[in-house]
Amino acid sequence: MQSALSRRGFLKAAAAVTASAYVPKSVAARAAVSTNGTVAVTPPLATFSYSDVQLLDGPMKRQFDENHARFLNLDDDRLLKVFRQVAGLPAPGEDMGGWYDLTGFSLVKNDFHGFIAGHSFGQYLSGLARAYAVTGSEDTRAKVNRLVKGYGETLDPKATFFVDYRLPAYTYDKLSCGLIDAHEFAHDPAAMDIHEKLTRAMVAYLPEKALSRQEQRSRPHKDTSYTWDETYTLPENLFLAYQRSGKTFYRDMGKQYLEDDTYFNPLAAGNNVLPFEHAYSHVNAFSSAMQAYITLGSEKHLRAAKNGFQMLVTTQSFATGGWGPDESFGEPERGQLGDSLSYTHASFETPCGSYGHFKITRYLLRVTKDPQYGDSMERVLYNTILGAWPIQADGTSFYYSDYANTGKKVWYGQKWPCCSGTFPQLAADYHISTYFRSSDGVYVNLFTPSSVRWTDGSGNYGLTQATKYPLDGSVQVQVSGSRPSDYTIYLRIPAWAAPDPVLSVNGQRVSESVQPGTFAAVRRTWKDGDRIELELPMPLRLEAVDANHPNLMALLRGPLVLFALADSQPSFGKAALLQARPMNNSMGDWIANSTEGTPITMRPFMNIDKENYSTYVKVTA
Repeated sequence: MQSALSRRGFLKAAAAVTASAYVPKSVAARAAVSTNGTVAVTPPLATFSYSDVQLLDGPMKRQFDENHARFLNLDDDRLLKVFRQVAGLPAPGEDMGGWYDLTGFSLVKNDFHGFIAGHSFGQYLSGLARAYAVTGSEDTRAKVNRLVKGYGETLDPKATFFVDYRLPAYTYDKLSCGLIDAHEFAHDPAAMDIHEKLTRAMVAYLPEKALSRQEQRSRPHKDTSYTWDETYTLPENLFLAYQRSGKTFYRDMGKQYLEDDTYFNPLAAGNNVLPFEHAYSHVNAFSSAMQAYITLGSEKHLRAAKNGFQMLVTTQSFATGGWGPDESFGEPERGQLGDSLSYTHASFETPCGSYGHFKITRYLLRVTKDPQYGDSMERVLYNTILGAWPIQADGTSFYYSDYANTGKKVWYGQKWPCCSGTFPQLAADYHISTYFRSSDGVYVNLFTPSSVRWTDGSGNYGLTQATKYPLDGSVQVQVSGSRPSDYTIYLRIPAWAAPDPVLSVNGQRVSESVQPGTFAAVRRTWKDGDRIELELPMPLRLEAVDANHPNLMALLRGPLVLFALADSQPSFGKAALLQARPMNNSMGDWIANSTEGTPITMRPFMNIDKENYSTYVKVTA
């Protein structure tokens, strides 16, 4: 927040098993109009409901449970205090502290206490509403209802809370999301009425169009912090509000705040305008472009999102999938990623960046059915956010992943930063990112202990995954069903899974090869107790940080980056690094001998605690 991959036909298999590997050459989304006429395009893949998916024992479930418990047990009065104070209402309870409070911000002193009062309330509300959708917890639903009611009591027709407010669009966008989710997932009867009252009042505090950071700097402002607002992220939730309510003023307002002139038009034309922009918010804006495509049928905005995401992956991303050192994009082909290893420990804004990354990859996967987006999602999952420490009771939060030459995990210096808001939303969204539904079957996108359940006609069906992935490349999927049913199960085969991934059904191998970088499709009449086994090869490989620093390399196995645990950046011969050997322990450790003959432990980010580490190591030929 601060400045600073389509081919192959059906494959024959024994026992009437049919498999195919599919990657589309073009967008397969079909034009459609919903019953209330609010969308122009229905993507070919749909998310399951939050409650349809159950995460089983593993780090994703742990993070969801931690976030759910943290915000369920956070005092209502503390969350509502700043809104009540401004409204002149009784405001009991302790201050939240950190970014959330009303006063204390000093740009000169670099003190962010009171930076954006109440900024993350809407995100906490959203996270709780999604958690209720997952769990059905009545305590959670009741808390959502109390918070909506409490916030509504502070909202006057002019939304005076936002008078002289530093970043009105930023906080409104989060309140918008929270109220929409409270209505959609927790069925709060007042949420959308409050949303409309807030939105109509907010017009007075917003510019006439989406403003880039540069445009904000060119207009009169009290200090630099007032130029950090994010009007260009507003359309996603405005289009969602239109879809939920059918009220056209939301659609028209969403169109008004599409940042076409300085962002989406050039991206749609293939021009890379990412450099020097604030990283997270401009990735988040890709989701607004996707909603413009879904809501308006705008092919231009689909091109902008696809092109922008490709530029992100190819010119701005580390081996971990993270991006945006010091929250900024750099110029391609200048070695900016490699250079950043020597001057910053703020390499990737982790919960916020992961939340934005999951959203755009989920949109693009749903629209294109292209598995590259699942590959990208899991890279970020395993190498960044699953290594984040949980939010503490006092708002202490994990903010940045550190990819410096010698890095270390640390807490962020201010309480309740932006990453405390996106973390509970993202953890809930693990449920809607693991499986997808198509007209002919089910897509398995993420490999993690989990299950998905659905009904089709009068039958009940499900899939249950058992796996130690990503530490192991074996995935087992058990099929359940109240009666035999003919449908397709698609399994993502990562692009790195070469050579020769193996796919079997009921112990019989599919007779032809399964291609990396595709979805393998298994179509048959599925019966209760059928099982699928997938074996993904995970050879060690190296990736340089960028072309300008070819000798700074990360060691990868499958989707995992293996970080070197050392007090200073070690050096390795290339052959020695690729001959690293597994320790076969619960941490997923590997051992490689440095050029000095010292054995160095290589460990996944999600299992690193307070050890010093190097993401990239020096590699000699």
